[in-house]
Amino acid sequence: MSAAVTSPAASRDPGTAGNGAPGLLVLKVGGSLLSDKRRSGQTDDAAVDAYAARVAELHTARPGRVVLVTGGGALCHPVGLRIKAARDDPYAAVALTEPAFRMRWSWTTALRARGVRAVPLQATPLFSELPDGTTATATGVVSRLLGEGALPVLSSDCVITAAGTLRILSSDDVPGIVLDTAVAAGPVRVVALTDVSGIHLAPGRESPVLPYLDPDDLSGVRRLFWEDAWDATGAMEGKVEALAAHARRGAECLITKGDRGSGGLDHLFAPLASWPGSTPRTLIRRRTPTATELFREDPA
Repeated sequence: MSAAVTSPAASRDPGTAGNGAPGLLVLKVGGSLLSDKRRSGQTDDAAVDAYAARVAELHTARPGRVVLVTGGGALCHPVGLRIKAARDDPYAAVALTEPAFRMRWSWTTALRARGVRAVPLQATPLFSELPDGTTATATGVVSRLLGEGALPVLSSDCVITAAGTLRILSSDDVPGIVLDTAVAAGPVRVVALTDVSGIHLAPGRESPVLPYLDPDDLSGVRRLFWEDAWDATGAMEGKVEALAAHARRGAECLITKGDRGSGGLDHLFAPLASWPGSTPRTLIRRRTPTATELFREDPA
């Protein structure tokens, strides 16, 4: 394993201290915080309500600058596992539509009860893979809602592939849909709240976490991932792959532990250098070039 993985100090991003506040926050609240994925259909409504209170505070302070993505948890992962087992049905992924909407609606009702103009959106018409190998993204609705000060609520979904079949779009992949809406809003920060504090360097949830991961080099980190037989989208490995893809497109991505307590989530809009010291996280973003690197002459 590379030194970047075994030594937190060696993996520290040299540009972290100078990070500013984001223009747009794409907040993904993981299903592990809302339910036990092993108990099909059992969502913790009290947890959704508690997190909705914190998200409402964020949105009220910064209307038009927050997009919410909800994990599927016990509603969606069992369905996802059945979809993966149905290899002879190219449209099996359509079954994800119903539980994914139930999850979005649970959030929507909790947020609207707090005065938030939350609008649940299905990802299927917003993103598709085309036969020529490109993708089509329709972000106008998201941009319009943000411009009106509303809060878009997205989740995992099924999307049409280049071959004309359907596949699962993980909630960790969903932030990629909205990256194009943020050009005018400034830097994009994608925060994945989960039941762990980041990528742990050793077995056990109390071990230190990897502070920084280069999205262009994931080879050394793979042996740190824990397996989860109840996860339909690759657990931490799938999450890191998705966030690294967002980071390669310019987003600043973080994995950190969710907290639905009274402390709030306001620090998610703060520069990383001012985050509470008691908040471990793994940062995934392209490294900030040094002045020497920026002005180095091309040896050719």
